[in-house]
Amino acid sequence: MQREHKTELITLRVTPRVKEAIRKRAREAGLTVTDYLCYSGLAKEIIRVDGLDKVLSELKAQGRNLNQLTTLAHMGKITVVYGDRLAEGYGRISEQLRQLLREVT
Repeated sequence: MQREHKTELITLRVTPRVKEAIRKRAREAGLTVTDYLCYSGLAKEIIRVDGLDKVLSELKAQGRNLNQLTTLAHMGKITVVYGDRLAEGYGRISEQLRQLLREVT
């Protein structure tokens, strides 16, 4: 949700059970309670892709490895065999994840 300056306030009363359920659902969706309620109240679909955070973590780790290899290759300490193919494959995976994120947001 695009961040804008928030000036309006909505107050509601709920039971402790409902409050905790809303907090839990917001947490599971990776959202703040405010954003979760705004999405829900505006009838926007909330999609959670389970396991995506693990994939992104692994992709970042591979990216760091690629950067380290590139640095060592530029220093002349190693020769990267098929480095261009490695970089292209990494780029394709990154683009596929970006596309997936665009589709679900």
